[in-house]
Amino acid sequence: MITGATSGIGLGCARKFAENGDKLILTGRNEQKLEAIRKELTGKGTKVHTLLFDVRDREQATRCINGLPEEWREIDVLVNNAGLALGLEPEYEGSFDDWETMIDTNIKGLLTMTRLIVPGMVARDRGHVINIGSVAGDAAYANGNVYCATKSAVKTLSDGLRLDVANSAVRVTNLKPGLVETNFSNTRFHGDTERAANVYKGIKPLTGEDIADVAVYAANAPAHVQIAEVLILATHQGSGSVIVRK
Repeated sequence: MITGATSGIGLGCARKFAENGDKLILTGRNEQKLEAIRKELTGKGTKVHTLLFDVRDREQATRCINGLPEEWREIDVLVNNAGLALGLEPEYEGSFDDWETMIDTNIKGLLTMTRLIVPGMVARDRGHVINIGSVAGDAAYANGNVYCATKSAVKTLSDGLRLDVANSAVRVTNLKPGLVETNFSNTRFHGDTERAANVYKGIKPLTGEDIADVAVYAANAPAHVQIAEVLILATHQGSGSVIVRK
């Protein structure tokens, strides 16, 4: 199961796991995009089931998960990908609405999906949770405040879950991408495409497929190997705030 599967890292994961021969449950908020990726992947022989819901809506998410057909209920890998950044202002000038959306999606949405899916993994004594965190969760950068805090929470929640399932064969991985060229910046800047494009100028950024490669590798490691955490940066990126542009 991949949340937020219609674009960016989520879409990259859908395609890479499909290439790996896996059956996919894809979730998202955009019905047309979900149907387009379903058609693309089923046309290549992948079995795909789609669920239309927003991870911020716990009741809707619960209904969708509880309503899965029997053949789709045993989820082996959960990729908690749905997430976003909104705004890039000093903390004392931030938007309350932006803050709530980021917290509800990046933290509470991840918790909702974890709570709904992981009990089945523990009961079956197998499974893997892959959380999409960020280099931003390691240290705050200027004007990143609340977004950085949400990704720091993803790290802590990943570490906590790993401790909680250590008596089972369930594995937990936190992937921490750096600069990835997706619609991330366009969303952050509320559709300002020129400002979003400037984020990637002068450096070759990562792609959603680059992060998906690491996710697939972690999911297919031998059963006794747990890839706990991976930081993935563009070659000319030293940290969340140090980027050398040429």
